[in-house]
Amino acid sequence: MSRTSDLEPATPAADTPDQVDPVELFRQMVRIRIFEERVLADYVANKLAGFTHSYIGEEAVAVGACAALRRSDYITSTHRGHGHAIAKGVPLRPMMAELYGRVTGVCRGRGGSMHVADFSYGMLGANGIVGGGFGLAVGAAMSARHFGTDAVALCFFGDGGINKGSFHESMNYAALQRLPVIFMCENNRFAQYTAISRTTSIAKLELRAVGYGVPGVSVDGNDVRAVLRATSDAVVRARQGDGPTLIIADTYRFMGHSVGDPESYRTKDEVASHRALDPIPRLEKSLLSEGLAAASQLDSIWLAARAETDDAAEFAQGSPFPEPETATADLFADSTANWSIR
Repeated sequence: MSRTSDLEPATPAADTPDQVDPVELFRQMVRIRIFEERVLADYVANKLAGFTHSYIGEEAVAVGACAALRRSDYITSTHRGHGHAIAKGVPLRPMMAELYGRVTGVCRGRGGSMHVADFSYGMLGANGIVGGGFGLAVGAAMSARHFGTDAVALCFFGDGGINKGSFHESMNYAALQRLPVIFMCENNRFAQYTAISRTTSIAKLELRAVGYGVPGVSVDGNDVRAVLRATSDAVVRARQGDGPTLIIADTYRFMGHSVGDPESYRTKDEVASHRALDPIPRLEKSLLSEGLAAASQLDSIWLAARAETDDAAEFAQGSPFPEPETATADLFADSTANWSIR
């Protein structure tokens, strides 16, 4: 069974959206979907501790956005961050091991579901704090400028985060300094259990960009190729020194806010109507109708994703827990080391 290499991103970035193979976009979305379904099943079976927030239904945003990035670019994430990490190239084995709290996890079993991170892939971390990634993304963009690279930082956040003070502070500073930041709002219409209409004074969230003099773009977040195009435009703008872009990707989470959510704040009919817009079958239908893939090829992608996820779960379950005596390891930097953030 083949598995995503530990050395290369799962979907290498291309210079233009046209150079990205849409079949690879499909493969990445399927990998995320199968991974998340397995995580939910294992959590319900009491195999996982902590908390988990499913990304099912939103895969097109992470995959489309990260396909426009290089491995050397940065992303910051949210409490719903598994899909972001996988789309950026983090392999499934250490991802799953982290959720299992094992020492082979991306954070040695210390971060868990809401704090997955892998700096070697530019994944600066999921975050349990709503809007916690704004300042981190701006800081990453500042470091890129300081060291003279053309790296960009992309900040994933939700429609709840767009009302945080840190959003406005970060957006203002990034615009003022023309920093290479892309603010990617995953508008899944609910901030935990609260509808966006009850929290936000405007319906078109992209208008928030006007106050900072930067482009604000709205995109269908269930269309992976549309997300890719919008992100690619923002990346070009960022790399050439023209500053940040705000992208609002309209999407929908199919599952509750977290496992055990009774979902009393939305109707079954509403969820069903959005499930009918599932980004994965939508792309699958397009690939078949455009003659870009055969049904057998797409079927094999589903099978490979299931095998890869099963392998990751087996690897995680067979990995050891961190030793108790290492609980305080990595809390402090070595003051004698010659540190560099390059």
